[in-house]
Amino acid sequence: MTNGRRADSARRRERVLTALDTLLRNNQDITVSSLARAARVDRTFLYRHRDLLERVHAAAITPPQEGRIAAVSRVSMQTDLANALERNSRLSSRVRQLEKRLSAMLGEAAWTESGLGAATDIDQLQQRITMLDHELVTTRGQLDERTEELEAARAANRELTRALNQRA
Repeated sequence: MTNGRRADSARRRERVLTALDTLLRNNQDITVSSLARAARVDRTFLYRHRDLLERVHAAAITPPQEGRIAAVSRVSMQTDLANALERNSRLSSRVRQLEKRLSAMLGEAAWTESGLGAATDIDQLQQRITMLDHELVTTRGQLDERTEELEAARAANRELTRALNQRA
């Protein structure tokens, strides 16, 4: 089992060295993460093997060869990070705003479709209510007049019936 672990460690070590040579030949930026990714090993493997870690750091600080892009400074990286964070917060705020707007619109649509919401032609409905109120008042007036006429006719009928009954 120990021999198997040693063989596995040796294979990973060879992959790291090969990947380091490839990165150097291709003039690519060399970091612990990029090397670990290229060698298909975990970053902790590099941190556990000090000699490999020293080679990574030495290769990272070597001056760029002709055609190789210079390393980015720490200040510019921090500036880029600050800008990215600010943009992220602006986008998050915009997303929240759009989510609220979408929620309000979906809520209105659901309310209207359910039949519980106010109709879109409120002015027409208000006019119809006013007209119906006027008709109701007019109809009640007519009903009151007819009720009075009916009461008068009944009273006259009672008196005529009483007069006829008293003569007989």
